[in-house]
Amino acid sequence: MGDRGTVTRILAIFGTVLAWLPILAPIVLAFVALFRVGRFIFDYLMPAELFAIVLLGGALLIGSAVRAQSRRALIICSLVVATVLLFGSQALAVETGLTSGTREPSGIWYALVIAGITIMDLAVVAMGVGGALLVRDLFSPHQPPDL
Repeated sequence: MGDRGTVTRILAIFGTVLAWLPILAPIVLAFVALFRVGRFIFDYLMPAELFAIVLLGGALLIGSAVRAQSRRALIICSLVVATVLLFGSQALAVETGLTSGTREPSGIWYALVIAGITIMDLAVVAMGVGGALLVRDLFSPHQPPDL
């Protein structure tokens, strides 16, 4: 394993927190709404809306993973997949008229846009898991295999 110093650990911790924030925020807010309003209102688009935070967290995680020479593939691939799916889904929604309202939110194009956003959310979760594993590796007394 490469560098396990303080800077690498700090990058990994902050990157992991930032990666999980857009995933955990809608869950926490849904439970707040459940107890205050009496309805479970889940905003599955929030990770897309907070994607700048995901990108910052991903950049910190990539920096830490490269320094530590651990979990690089999982973190980089999941961030690339999330980015491609977010921008691809947005482009598809614009091109098909879903964003302007000229097309009703139904049918195959709507399903493809929603599927892209959903898979993007899962890729962000995968990046968060990669960050958590990286933090575990950095604080573990045993040297894990390089993945």
